Amino acid sequence: MARLQSLLSLALMLCVCACGGGGSKQLDPAKPHHTEAGFRNNYPHADKPGFWKWQWQRWTGGVPSNPEGGYQFPVLEPDTAALAANRSAPTLTWIGHSTFLLQLGGVNILTDPHFTARASPLSFAGPSRHTPVPVPLDKLPPIDVVVISHNHYDHLDLDTVRGLNRQPGGPPLFLVPLGLRQWFADQGITRVTELDWWDHHEHLGLKLHLTPIQHWSKRTLWDTNRTLWGAWVIEHPAMRVFFGGDFGYSRDLADIGQRFGRFDLALLPIGAYEPRWFMQIMHVDPDEAVKAHQDLRARHSVGMHWGTFRLTDELLDEPPRRLAQALTRAGLSGADFSVMKHGETRALGALAAPR
Repeated sequence: MARLQSLLSLALMLCVCACGGGGSKQLDPAKPHHTEAGFRNNYPHADKPGFWKWQWQRWTGGVPSNPEGGYQFPVLEPDTAALAANRSAPTLTWIGHSTFLLQLGGVNILTDPHFTARASPLSFAGPSRHTPVPVPLDKLPPIDVVVISHNHYDHLDLDTVRGLNRQPGGPPLFLVPLGLRQWFADQGITRVTELDWWDHHEHLGLKLHLTPIQHWSKRTLWDTNRTLWGAWVIEHPAMRVFFGGDFGYSRDLADIGQRFGRFDLALLPIGAYEPRWFMQIMHVDPDEAVKAHQDLRARHSVGMHWGTFRLTDELLDEPPRRLAQALTRAGLSGADFSVMKHGETRALGALAAPR
């Protein structure tokens, strides 16, 4: 029975990690990343390998087991009163996976918010949370802006966005890639602005840009790449922040670095990378995350997309160790690229110096 449940959980990865709403009505044939069926990446890459081949290899060869008793990652309880009172100092709080609360210019921003137990279309199966949410959604300060990178279940969680839409004082502004506004409208969420690559939206003193990144979208068995994906650049006079969402390594990163110049802070994925033959196109490993840090010319980067949901073959505590090794090979250190504890809040004032 345990193996059967495991296979069901792994099969759901087809919709989670290797995988809505309908396609965009704004397709522009003049743009190379637009196609009649949806969207594609900027730069040529190999086709995604077979998902079921990966599952067969896992079934027959096995994968490392999670430690008995769980991972025991330290989980800090954020000072919600201080966060609510703060309307000026830049701070960063890691909720887990790709979810951060970024406070910048008096604006509260959530990235790819996920506050529920599973990254799955089902409540009883699929990747489950190995680390508890450090703060309930309703204990956060009022959220002004939510940025969504793409529609995979570990980045776009239905119950979470519904909860944000009901927050006292009114819903936040949801910024989403092209094609996703209809999905939100189907959930009764209407304060939504969708952007194409290199578009930007100005709000509350911020300029928020959607940029190209190598990934893909899928939420059902019939909507592959029907909605766009991307990374976010968040600009304020005091600071420029890059939020990567989820991506495979590509020339897009150097393009972003060239267009924007140096970033003060980059939030970069470092987990969900094994096996490389399957994951390389869509997920960076720590060595590639370090390359991304360098391409973006980031003053400091923080690793994400690890330690919360086990989506792939590596153990959840491996990415920080691999990151430390990658930094050493690159002649860098934790002063350049670090990881945070779940629930940890960091003051970002030192990164707000003139570029």
